[in-house]
Amino acid sequence: MGGGQRRTTQNQTTSSASSSCWSHFWSSALRTKPLGSPLEVAVRTNSGDGLVRRLGMFDLILLGVGASIGAGIFVVTGTVAHDAGPGVTISFILAGVSCVLNALCYAELACRFPAVVGGAYLYTYTAFNELTAFLVFAQLMLDYHIGAASIARSLASYVVTILELFPIFKENIPDWIGHGGQKFLGGAISINVLAPVLLVLLTVILCRGVGESAAVNSFMTATKVIIVIIVIFAGAFEVDTSNWTPFAPDGFKPILTGATVVFFAYVGFDAVANSAEESKRPQRDLPIGIIGSLLICIALYIGVCLVITGMLPYYLLGEDAPLANAFTSKGLKFVSILISVGAVAGLTTTLLVGLYVQSRLYLGLGRDGLLPSVFARVHPRCHTPIHSQVWVGIVAAALAGLFNVHILSHILSVGSLTGYSVVAACVVALRLKDKASSQVSSSTWREGVICLLIVACGGFSAGLCYRFSVSIVFLVVAVVVAILAMGALCFRQVYADLPGFSCPGVPIVPAACIFFNMFLFAQIHHEAWVRFVILCIITVGIYAFYGQYHVDPSSEETIIYHRASGEERSKATAATTEGTSTESLKPTQA
Repeated sequence: MGGGQRRTTQNQTTSSASSSCWSHFWSSALRTKPLGSPLEVAVRTNSGDGLVRRLGMFDLILLGVGASIGAGIFVVTGTVAHDAGPGVTISFILAGVSCVLNALCYAELACRFPAVVGGAYLYTYTAFNELTAFLVFAQLMLDYHIGAASIARSLASYVVTILELFPIFKENIPDWIGHGGQKFLGGAISINVLAPVLLVLLTVILCRGVGESAAVNSFMTATKVIIVIIVIFAGAFEVDTSNWTPFAPDGFKPILTGATVVFFAYVGFDAVANSAEESKRPQRDLPIGIIGSLLICIALYIGVCLVITGMLPYYLLGEDAPLANAFTSKGLKFVSILISVGAVAGLTTTLLVGLYVQSRLYLGLGRDGLLPSVFARVHPRCHTPIHSQVWVGIVAAALAGLFNVHILSHILSVGSLTGYSVVAACVVALRLKDKASSQVSSSTWREGVICLLIVACGGFSAGLCYRFSVSIVFLVVAVVVAILAMGALCFRQVYADLPGFSCPGVPIVPAACIFFNMFLFAQIHHEAWVRFVILCIITVGIYAFYGQYHVDPSSEETIIYHRASGEERSKATAATTEGTSTESLKPTQA
């Protein structure tokens, strides 16, 4: 009897502990980050661990352009053109339209949020919950890590190409230094020495400070934009319009698939949103930087695609260096050399900004406790998150130096498509939450979120129907269901009006953004879907065993910043002049 009672007591204790752990998990996972009104601005000046506001509007535009114009023009155009033909131009336009919708959502959130690091992660943490924010971070971060490694390899290849223009280096540089890499284990391992060296150099520049890295980015970005414009105008005189026929040799499906591949070429505007804490006037400059850089990139991409597919038949374009091949075929070898220089500048800035964004995201999670506090430390003199920056450099260097990252490129864009969809949903959810206490009940807010989920499922279902040539009836049903959900968002919900920049057409524009992103998500390689599921499982596991026990929303690391009074702002201006501070704000603990 006594043994039976003990076993019963043990079972009850175990059940109680399990129930307690499960309850703690969900209470933590569903927690949101408190933020104040849209008029608030933020920076850490009280504890000395803040970043310095050095970036103006022009710097932010160059930051966005620098992050985007690189592999998309100098590498990806040829790869996609082999499948989509001259229709690669449509691929870039479709991806650009989707990114414009995303950029409008980003611009509103960048304007209304306190100017601290975090970007999509911060928006999700506030609009939805802690676990969803951690999942968004993980998906975006894997995109950035793989993208950085892939770009570093391409940059190493272009650097070797330039070195081989000198007789002393021609045919004397082994593969393991820069070109492709020395392959082992059937190609699974591919040793490349130059790519990690380049990553180390860029990491050192970023660790020295945002001012130094912004100067390098501005110079390199201006160089590559000038070269791209020269290439467009020089190539326009060599265009044979007959090469544009047929425009879509294999139909429209390869064009849509190509749009998912080139989508990652536009993600530079995300870098602008993540530079909020280092922007001089974030509420004004961030929206301009986000949208302005994206429009410049769209124009340059369209021009390059039309030129190279008009100069050569699409099936003759090289996949590794399509621009250089096109001009070499026309006897314009000097332009090919110029293109190689532009490629080095383009890939350098793309890599530089990519590493910059990653470190700021790690900084945000370190401050919140979802990652170890070492990631939250900011160097007192350089005002950069050195530990986060070094970690990012190490991960990228390991991937670029040891693995064949060309294979990993098939699982790119998953994080971007899903992350941007969540950001669009944040716009609608936060507009609803603004009036929840007076005009919109919590049940109505949940109804709005359910409608957004229906729109996302409708977009994904329509994409699957199109991809696998399912009966047109199912595709129409998916589209109609999504439209009905959009109608419910329009006629059954109440939305707040915001000061400053507002995304137009809420909720239609954010909902259309979600639908189109999910439609593109259905077109990506199936390996990317597997990556999405596996990474979600791993992320939930990390959160369950580490994150939920270390996040402390009431700690001093989570701060709400209220706009300072006129007197305090005057003192802040004086401090800025002396170089000791950039903006004075009055914090209150969240």
